[in-house]
Amino acid sequence: MTSREAVTQNIECRSKGRIAFGFGGGRLNDFAGAGVAHGYKPNVWVEGDVEYSVDMWGNTWHRLVDLSKGGEVYKAVLEDWDALDSLELPDLDNPAYYAGARELAASATDKFKVGGMPGWPFAVCRYMRKMEIYFGDLILERERIDILHDRVTTLLEGVIQQYGEAGMDGVFFCEDLGVQDRLLMSPEMWRDIFRPLYERLTSRAHVFGMKVIQHSCGYNYDLVDDLCEAGIDCLQFDQPAVYDQPALAEKLRTHGVGLYCPCDIQKVLPTGDRTLIESETRRLVQTFRGGLLAKNYGDLHGIGVEPEWDQWAYEVFVREGAPELAAEALA
Repeated sequence: MTSREAVTQNIECRSKGRIAFGFGGGRLNDFAGAGVAHGYKPNVWVEGDVEYSVDMWGNTWHRLVDLSKGGEVYKAVLEDWDALDSLELPDLDNPAYYAGARELAASATDKFKVGGMPGWPFAVCRYMRKMEIYFGDLILERERIDILHDRVTTLLEGVIQQYGEAGMDGVFFCEDLGVQDRLLMSPEMWRDIFRPLYERLTSRAHVFGMKVIQHSCGYNYDLVDDLCEAGIDCLQFDQPAVYDQPALAEKLRTHGVGLYCPCDIQKVLPTGDRTLIESETRRLVQTFRGGLLAKNYGDLHGIGVEPEWDQWAYEVFVREGAPELAAEALA
């Protein structure tokens, strides 16, 4: 079985063999990725213990130096709705930015080739107004919100088009929809405002036979059916322990949608409890086998996890999910 076959079968929740892997650090990885090589370099400066930077959309961010990798929006690009008509979006659909994707797609690798999306409508637009203002806009400024969403969605359709024409196998995007125990908005609001945008974007990917993988933090259970019906092919959850895992597994099998996840990054990995980490990782494989793609979390320092703890989970994923690869992978 090639890496591409392993990923595809697990995304479609029909694998009769091994799980798929997406681990860094020289470990098992069935994925090969390419991004939008737009060349934008954020303007960064430091004042005291605060670092500021301007992203490609024009938002100014700030964060405490040497703590988080991210931060929060300090000044939104669209502070005043009067600037909407003159708002300039980055030319992310420029074919020149996809030479790397075309080269990867034409290569002899048997890995699943995935293109990284520069955003998704909710993830992009909530920062353009600042999140706390944007949530009010969803109710109070619906006409302007629809215009902004349409412009960003149209641009992202162009990004997907470029990946599709390059010959990639799938696209990956991040759009957090939940907090610890609930959604960021009601299911009814998501269906009304965002589901049509998802359907536009997933449909564009499916025209080229590409899979759509969504990362989303928090508790998203009340939207899982909607996300699957809207065309998401694989859900990437970093906190599987917040879910009733057997119920989630049954729901995903019904839709033929895979789960791409690490050992839980909040309730399990940060404990440093080897017995718990190994038992919970084993339970993930047993519960989601047939439609499981295992991965590591990219910022162990940020969640207080030692590399050794992450390795414990990896070794269980391999032994339980692909024993035929264990001798070589764990040598």
